[in-house]
Amino acid sequence: MLPESHRQLARPPRTTTARALVDAAGWAAGVDEAQAVLAAGCQQRRVLPEELRAVLDVLPRVPRRHLIGQTVGDIAGGAQALSEIDFLRLCRRHGLPAPDLQEHRVDAAGRSRWLDAYWRKWRVQVEVDGAHHMDARQWAADMRRQNDVWTSGDRILRFPAWLVRARPDEVADTVRRALVAAGWTPTPPLRHPTAK
Repeated sequence: MLPESHRQLARPPRTTTARALVDAAGWAAGVDEAQAVLAAGCQQRRVLPEELRAVLDVLPRVPRRHLIGQTVGDIAGGAQALSEIDFLRLCRRHGLPAPDLQEHRVDAAGRSRWLDAYWRKWRVQVEVDGAHHMDARQWAADMRRQNDVWTSGDRILRFPAWLVRARPDEVADTVRRALVAAGWTPTPPLRHPTAK
């Protein structure tokens, strides 16, 4: 039986957007598709992460429950695209500190900018670029913004979204080296007391 809170009073009867997205993520053909549908729903302002979490809270046996919960958490933390969710997963998997997402900054010309990932303590920024960044006008604008970042004293790394997904070890190594160069000290892995 469908909970009352998951139904809309409309003709024809239908579920809420939040319930539909959780169902779609559970039924998706793969992990990327599941995460993309959740990210798109929030990015397009069709639903809030809190609404997705409320649906998940009353569905203890939904397929991909853990993945959906983690993805909703990433979206609530600021990830707005699948590439940003992939980047957060990469950071967790490789023991990198969690960055701030969608950090607001005003550029040298006074325009508002949103940083994909930013480690304020070490002044390291990562931009994950989708295919539209290959357009010549966008590429030139990206270079101007990158120059603004460098001249302010921050370090900036840029990765195409496909590289984050296809070569996560390479991306993580580059980010790790930038953070270490900026003063981050990685925490050594915990050893078992009986290990020699």
